[in-house]
Amino acid sequence: MGRLSIGHKKGLKGSSIRIRRCAICWPSGAGRSSEAYGLRAKRDRPFSAVAMTKQKICIFTETYYPVVGGGETQARLLAEHLVAHGSSVIILTRRSDSSLKKIERFGGITVYRLPPVGRGQLRKWGLIFSSLPLLIKLRHHYDLIFVSGFRIIGVAAVLAGMMLHKAVVLKADSRGEMSGKFFTDGLAKFRLSPASFPFSWFLWARNRILKRADAFASITPEQTAELIAAGVDTGAIRVIPNSVDISRFHPVDEQQKSALRAKLGLPHSGKIVIYTGRLVSYKGLPLLLRVWHAIQRKHPCSTLVLAGAGGLDIHNCEADLRAYVSANNLENAVCLVGSVQNVQEYLQASDVFVLPTEEDAFPSSLIEAMACRLAVVTTPVGAIETIVADKQSGLMVRPGDFQQLYDALDTLLTDTKLIAHLGRAGWQAVQDRYSAEMVTRAYEQLFCQIARSTGAVPGQVNDDSNGAGPRKS
Repeated sequence: MGRLSIGHKKGLKGSSIRIRRCAICWPSGAGRSSEAYGLRAKRDRPFSAVAMTKQKICIFTETYYPVVGGGETQARLLAEHLVAHGSSVIILTRRSDSSLKKIERFGGITVYRLPPVGRGQLRKWGLIFSSLPLLIKLRHHYDLIFVSGFRIIGVAAVLAGMMLHKAVVLKADSRGEMSGKFFTDGLAKFRLSPASFPFSWFLWARNRILKRADAFASITPEQTAELIAAGVDTGAIRVIPNSVDISRFHPVDEQQKSALRAKLGLPHSGKIVIYTGRLVSYKGLPLLLRVWHAIQRKHPCSTLVLAGAGGLDIHNCEADLRAYVSANNLENAVCLVGSVQNVQEYLQASDVFVLPTEEDAFPSSLIEAMACRLAVVTTPVGAIETIVADKQSGLMVRPGDFQQLYDALDTLLTDTKLIAHLGRAGWQAVQDRYSAEMVTRAYEQLFCQIARSTGAVPGQVNDDSNGAGPRKS
């Protein structure tokens, strides 16, 4: 079991920034305690005194609520819990739809939406330029910038931190953000790869800037290895998993489940298998529909629910999924309900959650389903191996394997006791390791450690004559 420790790292202008030591390690398998994720770190003062200090945080993310997705969910969850603990939070994000307000406030959080406005994969690159002026303008409103999904916008955040003497923490929401593999499919459209010039030069220059951040939050062992391979100091890496709001995502009894099915227009009888999240091809959804077509012959009373939309992702396959359902007369067996804000109710009305993903980092939808005590069928990619123990808290299948996915779903649809057993075990794993309260406290501790090491006083602006924040020493 590897061990990393927060120690000295180089900050601005070669200065040495000391972050208090914290032993962290990845578990060798699912079922480990929260301590294995660095959530119960060694500390030299009481945890509550560190975690509950009021802070002023700017969360910077490509897209945010009401856009639905794993990264968006995690950013919103962290923001809401930080505010509940007394911190001040602002959100910087892109105005991905012209119907969204430029400035909006809800739940004690002010959201600033920046150009470029509208859909389109290339528009998000404009955030590098549009965000810097606003970060400067709002410098009195935050002491630290937390970037959720740093692949593009991390550069702007670090440059702002260097200019304004603000602390910066970077978190990758997806695999390959630091190495550049995340961009592979998008570059392929232009017959390029991450190794192609000039993109390889851009990655080199970008990573030199990104490594000036004060800390990196890693959600998977793979991300940790990727950061180290890119030259990030191990002392700058803190392992903190994604989380779930267990006050929102929780089990319901049979009477409540029946009432929810009636409310949502779902079949009253029969098993319901559900997928929640973006309707994108790399989640294994085309395969899932083919498998479900075969499952229907043996389990005609069962229903598959797909809750989500294709969104802005280049792998959007929503139209293809709807076409397949129509072409194979599966309208009575498959419900595509679109993007919903009450996803917890759809989970609570269901029996089994399926995520046959081929590419993932740390799927929020998986731990949301487990928190609702659903039996899960998924694949051992990304952090999923550390979340689900095969045949103990869920069933694992190989990515892209038709027969294994069919067999797993068939097994659960014929064994109600197994559904209950796996559901209970998965629910307990979430309570032990992934509650939003626990994960938020881990971030609060990290933010406070950085603030102390840089001389900032959380909740105050350490202003100089130019209105900048705390200087790194």
